[in-house]
Amino acid sequence: MLTATAEAMKDKGYAGTSVAEIIRRAGVSRETFYQQFRSKEDCFIQALDAATHQLAGLLGDAWQPAPDSAGTTSPVAPEEVFRRLLRLYLRTLAERPAFARLFLVEVYAAGPEAMARRMEWQRWFADAIAEIFQVGAGGGADEPRFACEALVAAAAQLVTAHLAADDLRGLRGLEDPLVRLAVRLLG
Repeated sequence: MLTATAEAMKDKGYAGTSVAEIIRRAGVSRETFYQQFRSKEDCFIQALDAATHQLAGLLGDAWQPAPDSAGTTSPVAPEEVFRRLLRLYLRTLAERPAFARLFLVEVYAAGPEAMARRMEWQRWFADAIAEIFQVGAGGGADEPRFACEALVAAAAQLVTAHLAADDLRGLRGLEDPLVRLAVRLLG
C-alpha cells in the first residue's frame, strides 16, 4: 500500500489522490486499508517514513570506506565521503522518483505532521554532513552548523525542482555543483 500511495501521488499529487485510488492501485479492500492506516495522511506519513528510513539505511551502509584487498581501510577525505553519499542519494532518488516526490514535493500538501517529519530528516542529513566535515562541535559552532543546514536546504530545493520537472538527468547532474558548494562552505 505504501508503494501504491507513492505511485498514485506521483501521478495525481497528494490532493488529487483519494483513499479509493490507493486501494485500487494496491489491490486491497477498504477494510484492509483502514486496518493499517487511520487516514490518507497517516498512510502518507508511513510511506514517507519508510522511504526516508530506507534512504538513510542506504546512506548509512555507504558511509564507511570499503576495505582494500588486504582488509585495511585508508582514511578518506571528507569531500570524497560527501561525494560518495551524494551520488548514492541522487541515484536513489532518480531510481525511485515516486518516493522521492513524496519526500520532496508532495510533503508540502500533506499537512504539518508530514512537514515536521521532513524537517526531522533534514536535521538528520545536516548532522551527517557536519560529521563528515567535522564541524559543529565545540564553541563557535553556530556558523558551520548553519552552513550544513543551508547546504541541505539548497540541495533539497535543487532536487525538488528537478523532480517536479521530471528531469532525472538534471537531478544526477547536481553532484558536482553540490560537492563544490559543500567544499566552499565547509572545507
